[in-house]
Amino acid sequence: MEYQEIKYTRDGPVTIITFNRPEVKNCIGPRTHRELIDAFNRFRTDDAARVAVITGAGDSAFCAGGDLKSSFDKAGATDHPDPEQAMLCPVEPADVARHNRGEAPGILGPSRWTDIYKPIIAAVNGVAYAGGFEWACFADMRIVEDHASFGITCRRWNIGLADGGTQRLPRIVGMGRALELIITGKVIDAQEAYRIGLANELVPSGTSLHRAVELARFIATLPQPAILADKEAAVRGFGQDLREGLRIEAECYNRLLTSPDSREQFLDGLRRFNERDHPDRIEGQVSTPGIVRSEMEP
Repeated sequence: MEYQEIKYTRDGPVTIITFNRPEVKNCIGPRTHRELIDAFNRFRTDDAARVAVITGAGDSAFCAGGDLKSSFDKAGATDHPDPEQAMLCPVEPADVARHNRGEAPGILGPSRWTDIYKPIIAAVNGVAYAGGFEWACFADMRIVEDHASFGITCRRWNIGLADGGTQRLPRIVGMGRALELIITGKVIDAQEAYRIGLANELVPSGTSLHRAVELARFIATLPQPAILADKEAAVRGFGQDLREGLRIEAECYNRLLTSPDSREQFLDGLRRFNERDHPDRIEGQVSTPGIVRSEMEP
């Protein structure tokens, strides 16, 4: 597919997917929706693509949600030439039924996909409103610029959340905070987003993409099978009772031991640990973020 409303770029093992409609604050319309589905499918199926970064073009918006003008224009339409790609406003009974059964990818792109176990980072470089807020929650981590803001602003126009906001936001900040944001539609700044755990890092304006790519490059240097298995266990196990969650964790862990490629890397990791073959033990070099080692430690 030729992209017109997003950008898809590769920086080694890092894939950068950019909402590219700055003239409308990177709102997502029907074409954007189709391009996002194609882009995330490329990322998901490309073995060389290890980490994705999502961001917005320009310096004022990450994504301001769905293109409501386009939705209004389409809402009365009855022709759906490509139902697999969906519309922002499904009105035909067959389309509504597909969404209700969970068979549609999402309203604003593939937001209902839950099986991308590769890491995803959002570089939030401006407003993240309504569906854009939901896309920020789609990511595993959010690097947020100090001028950014978040809000379920669609609350003002009786438009509901349909791209995971009611499910992902409570998992990130807790039910109480999530319901406050969902019910009131209040807009919060970057500092408040960090305080409640929505933002993982705050960075100066204009630097979120650089920081997100830097973090993505580091993650890409780590052995990947355990990362994929652990993210899968965390995603699938969240909300389950403890026994089922532990069963899922065991399933994912044991796959590391039984898959030939993963098992080889697993055994190599054990060897390197026992031989103290680790980059953090090279004098003057610490590659793992957050490690603090005493000068007295051998």
